Amino acid sequence: MRIPAVLLSRPVRIGVPGAALAVFLLIAPSSFDGYGISLMSKALALGVLAVSVSILAGYSGLPTMGQAAPFLVGAYTAGVMSTHGHTVGVLQLLCGTLVAAVFAAATGLVAIRTRGVAFLMTTLALGELTVTAAGEWRSLTGGTDGMYGITAIQPLPGMAALSSDRSIYWFVLTATVVVIAVVWWVLRSPVGKLLLACRDHEARMRSAGHPVTRYQWLAYVAAGALAGFGGVLMCTVNAYVSPDDGSFSNSALVLLAVVLGGAISPLGALLGAGLIVATQDWLSGPFPGHGPLLLGLMFIVAVYALPDGVAGIRFRVPKRRGGPA
Repeated sequence: MRIPAVLLSRPVRIGVPGAALAVFLLIAPSSFDGYGISLMSKALALGVLAVSVSILAGYSGLPTMGQAAPFLVGAYTAGVMSTHGHTVGVLQLLCGTLVAAVFAAATGLVAIRTRGVAFLMTTLALGELTVTAAGEWRSLTGGTDGMYGITAIQPLPGMAALSSDRSIYWFVLTATVVVIAVVWWVLRSPVGKLLLACRDHEARMRSAGHPVTRYQWLAYVAAGALAGFGGVLMCTVNAYVSPDDGSFSNSALVLLAVVLGGAISPLGALLGAGLIVATQDWLSGPFPGHGPLLLGLMFIVAVYALPDGVAGIRFRVPKRRGGPA
């Protein structure tokens, strides 16, 4: 008896981008100098911010241009804590995430009642107001000059301070893996399906009795908390925070990262953020002054050649099964 040929030729889908990213992140510290490792840490922090954008734009159908605002709130929370002697990394992550969540909960009461272009413009306005407030509140934020000389963190109480680019990279990588794993688990649960249903069939969900606005507000708060987590990581990497970290350009870049990586893939958002940082800081080196042009070309290629983003790339390998029985 022979197994049908259709079974022998059934493809197995392999997530090559994910495997390649994991290998690259593990070998990066031994392959790059201090500057390259610092860029990798920055890409991971921006990747967390990009994942928060994918929760809103991809899963909730709420494309945002102001997600750098809670990112900035989280970064300033870490900076203020550091200046007051609270240098434990885990504590900064928890507090920055909580403060950013509170910020998102308050601003979300206004933003979440809009849709489409109105939501886009509302979040943009909220982001610009946050940047302006950070620039004016000199006693807390240092104004437009930012906060300098932020003390190096200890990952946990009693541990030595992170004094090298490699040690900071491993801390940022560990924190990123943990938080992205939690996000992945939540989005793969019924919570993710509920958000997708509200995105695609809002009227039906409302008629079935679901409080769609409340669901989307909770998603907005969760995305804000995640952005604040990324802001703390960025503060750890740079040891500096300024209003520019919450600028419109950062919000636009992470939205581009989500498009490049894949709108409903946390892994894709990380990949997209890595491509953005690589293009800005490495590929633009041989072409000085042409960074925006390279980003624009990358966006056009991704839209036409990779409609599902980089995370949608798959290799299809024939699955072999046993011979004649």
